[in-house]
Amino acid sequence: MRLRSLGVALAAMAALLALPTVHAPAAQAADTLLSQGKTATASSEENGGTVAANAVDGNTGTRWSSAFTDDQWLQVDLGASATVSQVVLNWEAAYGKDYKVQISANGSSWTDLKSVTGGDGGNDTLAVSGQGRYVRMQGVHRATQYGYSLWEFQVFGTTSGTPPVQGGGDLGPNVIVVDPSTPNLQAKFDSVFAQQESAQFGSGRYQFLLKPGTYNGINAQIGFYTSISGLGLNPDDTQINGDVTVDAGWFNGNATQNFWRSAENLAITPSNGTDRWAVAQAAPFRRVHVKGGLNLAPNGYGWASGGYIADSKIDGTVGPYSQQQWYTRDSSVGGWTNGVWNMTFTGVQGAPATNFDSGPYTTLDTTPVSREKPFLYLDGSTYKVFVPAKRTNARGVSWPANAGSSIPLDQFYVVKAGATAATINQALAQGLNLLFTPGVYHLNQTINVTRANTVVLGLGLATLVPDNGVDAMHVADVDGVKLAGFLIDAGSVNSDTLLRIGDPGSTADHSANPTSMQDVFVRIGGAGPGLATNSVVVNSNNVLIDHTWLWRADHGTGVGWNTNRADYGLRVNGNDVLATGLFVEHFNKYDVYWQGERGRTIFFQNEKAYDAPNAAAITHDGVVGYAAYKVADTVTNHEAWGLGSYCNYTSDPSIVQSNGFQVPTGSGIKMHDLLVISLGGMGQYAHVVNNTGSPTSGTSTTPSKVTQFP
Repeated sequence: MRLRSLGVALAAMAALLALPTVHAPAAQAADTLLSQGKTATASSEENGGTVAANAVDGNTGTRWSSAFTDDQWLQVDLGASATVSQVVLNWEAAYGKDYKVQISANGSSWTDLKSVTGGDGGNDTLAVSGQGRYVRMQGVHRATQYGYSLWEFQVFGTTSGTPPVQGGGDLGPNVIVVDPSTPNLQAKFDSVFAQQESAQFGSGRYQFLLKPGTYNGINAQIGFYTSISGLGLNPDDTQINGDVTVDAGWFNGNATQNFWRSAENLAITPSNGTDRWAVAQAAPFRRVHVKGGLNLAPNGYGWASGGYIADSKIDGTVGPYSQQQWYTRDSSVGGWTNGVWNMTFTGVQGAPATNFDSGPYTTLDTTPVSREKPFLYLDGSTYKVFVPAKRTNARGVSWPANAGSSIPLDQFYVVKAGATAATINQALAQGLNLLFTPGVYHLNQTINVTRANTVVLGLGLATLVPDNGVDAMHVADVDGVKLAGFLIDAGSVNSDTLLRIGDPGSTADHSANPTSMQDVFVRIGGAGPGLATNSVVVNSNNVLIDHTWLWRADHGTGVGWNTNRADYGLRVNGNDVLATGLFVEHFNKYDVYWQGERGRTIFFQNEKAYDAPNAAAITHDGVVGYAAYKVADTVTNHEAWGLGSYCNYTSDPSIVQSNGFQVPTGSGIKMHDLLVISLGGMGQYAHVVNNTGSPTSGTSTTPSKVTQFP
């Protein structure tokens, strides 16, 4: 308790004795007192007897008081969005001379309702006008040597009558939670696989969640839009003595279309010593301990075009065999047998040494910046989401150390069938995170993520479809948003941008706590006509793009040069953006267009649009074809490793694309290990990067390479 002079103390006592009961002002008779009894927080509290809750308890004999510095605040959560008309501040003797009253929808981005200068304490009754859930007093200058002190902080207004969105709850019918004693467990896996094995563009979405324990004799075959995850805090908490299998029997042994599935956070002791994970794009293998070998090729070693491993430990040898390309990050392997064109490793213990001149390998000892994907787990019987911490210069797996934090499920809006975009946005405005359960969600308005550190996590490849030309999701230019584990499927009316991170012109530095997108996939066409000018636009600085597949469909329904028009895959305007595991294919113009400074990409896989009708349709600025990866002429610093672009011009095999990569020249531009390939002679490349690199020719799918540029 602070000590005061006798005069100040007597004045405070006199003020207390003279205090009238504060009522809602008569001029606002229709409005109600919204703040009383609600949750209050503060920048500081002088001691245990002057806590923030005292200012909203309706008792004029209790107070909140702050530390003895100017920059202090008191905030109340109204519980739901409200129209605020009046704020009453009942000051104790230690009052604010200069302060602001502010409002926010999310508790992080604030708008001034009123600025007070030269205040004299007592009761301040302020007429205001604003909409939001959170209201605060932001101190600027104190009137005394002490802090700020309020007997009561009252907010009046009206609510819409819409009750607040509740967090937590069950996970819905398409999340299958099992334990080792679950009856007919193999039959559950088999039933979902029978439905999903060849359902490449179907609407089924499923998530298997395995409680910690040991599962014997299981073969979990994983089909389209199916995810399998352990519910322990560590992979070894969930032991499978058996297999988690992806093969390509449904497609005659060709694994190049084994998309959209995942395995995460479990341990596998394969039944025959080697597990099979024969996947293509958008099929992450994260946080898995394989107590044996891992075969990335289909049975019979047919074609394969993958893939991605992160934060995993494979005790035995990884055999990619027929895999054209692969990226592995922050893991450990017992060995790596071979590769076809582009095998890239960062932070991988046991990775092969770099050998791109005569082989497929690009290896960096560490990953510059990484943060593992958030995941659902059980803490006793309580669901929580673990959010791993950022790592710098990482090497090897992040577990079992598990630096990071946990968020209880009741701080998430669990999105299930029937949820509307309006309810999703209301939940976000309340300060909830989002957990999308497996399903397909049509959106008639853009999802707006505006609060720092919001987690948006999908299970079972939950799919967002923007209707009527809206954008699917906008993320504000704030710290630490985590987007993970979902698919955005373009609607039939053109969207300008399916996913936008940061507002245009964003300038804030987020290096200490970057926003990340992980296993976030975009599809334009294939499941039906889809249109979008831009798939993903990154305006914020320091964003981590960790495994994405942005795909303008080359097969399925609704496919054609203009039918599923999509000009750009990824556009990066922010500075210091890092992409690890970047897959972008078939866009009408540039697949990647990078305008931000100091950008870095580690591993890039691309195919140019198969359906370009002729060379004239893709000729611009005297150049034939849009580069797969274009760094703007204004950029002075950019670096990339392990990049491949392939052409397959089936509509006009005579097209000769000028180059796969186009970058400015200068000391700050460094491109390592680039290749271009003609797939079966269906079109060719004249150069690899700019005017450098041998042309492709013939039908032998022989890469043309540039190891270092310039």
